[in-house]
Amino acid sequence: MKIETKKAKFRQPLYLESGRLLEPWEIVYETYGELNENKDNVILITHALSGSHHAAGKYSQDDKKPGWWDDFIGDGKAVDTTKFFVISTNVIGSCFGSTSPLHPIQPGSSQRYGLKFPVITIKDMVKAQKILLDSLGISHLRAIIGGSMGGMQALRFAVEYPGFADDIIPMATTYQTRAGVIAINKIMKDAILADPEFKNGEYDPIEITKNGLRGLEIARMMGFLGYLSPKTFDKKFGREYVKTDGMFELFGRFQVESYLEYNGANFPKWFDPLSYIYILKAISLFDLSRGYINLADALNNISDRLHLISFKGDTLFYPEEMREIKTEMDKLGKFCTYHEINSDYGHDSFLVEVEKFEDIVKDILKEKK
Repeated sequence: MKIETKKAKFRQPLYLESGRLLEPWEIVYETYGELNENKDNVILITHALSGSHHAAGKYSQDDKKPGWWDDFIGDGKAVDTTKFFVISTNVIGSCFGSTSPLHPIQPGSSQRYGLKFPVITIKDMVKAQKILLDSLGISHLRAIIGGSMGGMQALRFAVEYPGFADDIIPMATTYQTRAGVIAINKIMKDAILADPEFKNGEYDPIEITKNGLRGLEIARMMGFLGYLSPKTFDKKFGREYVKTDGMFELFGRFQVESYLEYNGANFPKWFDPLSYIYILKAISLFDLSRGYINLADALNNISDRLHLISFKGDTLFYPEEMREIKTEMDKLGKFCTYHEINSDYGHDSFLVEVEKFEDIVKDILKEKK
């Protein structure tokens, strides 16, 4: 599979939903496969909170870990890169190269945005990606596919740019972030802000990568309560205790505690706390009906074929939230399919249980509009 990583730079302002703008700005993206002569074999992949443009493959044989959706994208896989030209972008606000709070306020300046960076919304992320695609001469997509926050982007594409894609495939997502998720995001954000080493956003990123940030570690641990279901926690860990820890030591740990500590401690090595705060805000703000009379009014814009995929064990974005979209689409007489995957793994099913939905996606991609 051919992999290329690129950065697109734009001098024209990116006008944001908040009324502010980014100028100049840039976006990092990765491509897999070959673009055909008609430029009609393009699939856009949109990523979740801590994802990046590196969705599939390895950069070298020495890489320990492939892209985050490697089981799903590649030669002969569900998103077959022998047939499709796949583009995966890094959203603005993220810390993997696209314009973010880590970037300088002005080109050449030593002062970075930090907490002066404007609030970014899902709509802004999508707008930036659409400008990128336009700059590449891509006027139509075969499909847009994404899970969680990536699913939010896919839905926003469908509403804001009707007819731009043949098929929209959002997974494990919602049309409107509910209060329970906003509450979790609040706790994660405050854990970061309360850490003295965060320094009101004026920290040294190299020091954070080297020494960690306890607030971000705690936020990541909190996040896992939404990513895995209670059943998965029971299956993976039960009440097993760390064998080297004494049961009646105050700080002795259950295996599940050790697992959370490990994942929390590793997170600051590869993800930035400022970006985490800004992306959490974008997720909390997400409401597909904002700017429209109601959800039905927003969905009425859609002219692409919409395929919703939810997971029964998802306790972050419950299946009923996607069923509500299906109900409204049916009332409007719009094309919409709904697949509820039998899984108790949790929200992260869309990342780790590809075998349960890959045939659905393969069948969708076989059909031409």
